[in-house]
Amino acid sequence: MRYGMVIDLRRCVGCNACTIACKQSNGTPPGMFYSHVSLDEQGVYPNATAVYTPMLCAHCEEAACVSVCPTGASYRDEGGVVNIDHSKCIGCKYCIAACPYDVRTYVADRIEGYFPEHGLTEQEQRMYANFEVGKVYKCDFCRSKGYTDSIDPSCVRACPGDARIFGDLDDPESDVAKLLANEQTRVLGEEYGTKPNVYYIAR
Repeated sequence: MRYGMVIDLRRCVGCNACTIACKQSNGTPPGMFYSHVSLDEQGVYPNATAVYTPMLCAHCEEAACVSVCPTGASYRDEGGVVNIDHSKCIGCKYCIAACPYDVRTYVADRIEGYFPEHGLTEQEQRMYANFEVGKVYKCDFCRSKGYTDSIDPSCVRACPGDARIFGDLDDPESDVAKLLANEQTRVLGEEYGTKPNVYYIAR
């Protein structure tokens, strides 16, 4: 089994529903995003175009973050998902420096809510309790929530254009495997040699 994702850029409209769904589902503090949409403007007016690229952990087979971690806190599980064992994380931030996708976040200070002058809401208190100062956090395809193979990550379920497709890349009958077999796909940062498991179908 090897979990992965195909993102069809022909369907992405840059609505950031994935970004919001991820933040709501994971309860990430202000400034922390496991998933976001990058905006790049190409061309010159009147022929300018907005190009949206959803970004998240690529769950690389040769993950640089895993290879540099001195404690084994960053690791790949049996499903190929790159995870962090926070009981082993010492906050050295080597993984952040090594990751070519800039998708990890270090919690440096006590977490404040979106409206610090009013203190934390009950929801914020409950969700922020999952984050510890001095640790690094990232996307894990929502596996830490106990999702089964039949439940897609929150970003996938929220996408109104069905631009994100998740599944087992090693299963030839899965939707992601069929897309890889039948569509021309690419990965970001192929030159880094990390073998990402998040693929993109270009416009």
